[in-house]
Amino acid sequence: MSVVLYWYPQSSATPIACALAELGVPHERVKIDIRTGEQRRPEYLALNPNGKVPTMTVDGAPMFEALAIHLWLGHRFGVERGLWPAGGTPEALQALSWCTWSYVTYGALVGRLHVATQGEEVWRNAAQAEALLRQLSELLAVLDARLAQQPWMLGADYSLVDLVVGSVLGYSVYLGAPVNAHPHVQAWLARVQARPAMQIDA
Repeated sequence: MSVVLYWYPQSSATPIACALAELGVPHERVKIDIRTGEQRRPEYLALNPNGKVPTMTVDGAPMFEALAIHLWLGHRFGVERGLWPAGGTPEALQALSWCTWSYVTYGALVGRLHVATQGEEVWRNAAQAEALLRQLSELLAVLDARLAQQPWMLGADYSLVDLVVGSVLGYSVYLGAPVNAHPHVQAWLARVQARPAMQIDA
């Protein structure tokens, strides 16, 4: 199987590079310079019509959207490596739920917070940012309650779910999300980020 990751360092593609490293999947990396617009070239748009990173090809067949790639990696490689629950188990349902929660429920607020704090001047809005931070804190309280009962997202052992959720939360911290107000989340995120596979940045 030939796996190729099209990415750019310190972008939304970085968690996919980390997942591939965590799973030990042999792959090729192709850097797409998003600063110079390489992601809008016709040959790249043929792989990813959104013109963004990440894109991953499997034996030449492309897939895009980071969450979709994470879930595919979990099913294809994670089960046999003990990093993703087997299909048909209660843990598999939780894995899908929490990965989607991080990218969709929590991630949507993070995206809006990015626009309100880091976007173009016309879109920046301090009042909206403050409201978004309150909403994020409410979601972090939900996660904190889960992690008060167990050390990792699915229970006693680390899994790819921790990497997925931790990647989204890690970026939210950069934007000011109040993770430090939720001690179980804060301690868990520190453990996730300390893993060797999470040190990829170049």
